[in-house]
Amino acid sequence: MKIKPLKKKLKLYGFNNLTKTLSFNMYDICYAVSAKNQRAYIEYIDEVYNAERLTEILTNVAKIIGANILNIASQDYDPQGASVTMLVSENHIEVEKRNIFDTEREIPGPESEAVVAHLDKSHITVHTYPESHPDHGISTFRADIDVSTCGQISPLKALNYLLHSFSPDIVMSDYRVRGFTRDIDGKKYFIDHKINSIQNFISDDLRQMYQLTDINVYQENIFHTKMILKEFDLDNYLFGSAKKDFVPGEKKKIKQSLKKEMNEIFYGRNIPKM
Repeated sequence: MKIKPLKKKLKLYGFNNLTKTLSFNMYDICYAVSAKNQRAYIEYIDEVYNAERLTEILTNVAKIIGANILNIASQDYDPQGASVTMLVSENHIEVEKRNIFDTEREIPGPESEAVVAHLDKSHITVHTYPESHPDHGISTFRADIDVSTCGQISPLKALNYLLHSFSPDIVMSDYRVRGFTRDIDGKKYFIDHKINSIQNFISDDLRQMYQLTDINVYQENIFHTKMILKEFDLDNYLFGSAKKDFVPGEKKKIKQSLKKEMNEIFYGRNIPKM
């Protein structure tokens, strides 16, 4: 394949002031038949995604996007949930090496590399929300993640790693570029890279696992992608039990409840009972 030569490097006036923000919610859903199992699921999530583990994940995110960590704040909550925030700064890039047209190609970032953190004009945050349905055995875990950067570093490079780290059932992701930067002649640039879809920053193996839908507003530099797993194996959604523990009628009812929960989250509205 013939590689096209890069466009001429664009000299910027001062610092690249563009703000790039990747925000998304990731959901894990399960069915816990008893109150005991529901409590056990919450305890499991709190252990697997406690503040220490979340800090490790966000530290890898900072490495992947090429940011320096300036400060980290983390907190586990009672009775459940955790938060981590990081402040980060861009690694030093010499002015003559900046190329506004080559800061980000539409390719997936790495899957891995090797709680509040403060960044210099940039930050990475994560908040977790485990919860259970009061009556019907449905339990959900939601992680809200924001990666916001200024300058040439891009949060899109971390998307692939984060998806592999959480292995979610449902993902709602938003990417937006705000502000502007100038060249030495004073011309404003409201985005410094080409992007058609958030999907292009996700590896093929993940894209094949999910149904993906885009809602993009190109003229406003706003991009939205939502994802839901295609395959459904009931054993993957049962916590503290297995399919063999239920009679066919019970399995059908549980599957319907799980599917309803997933579709309501994916489509953002309540689905009435038939």
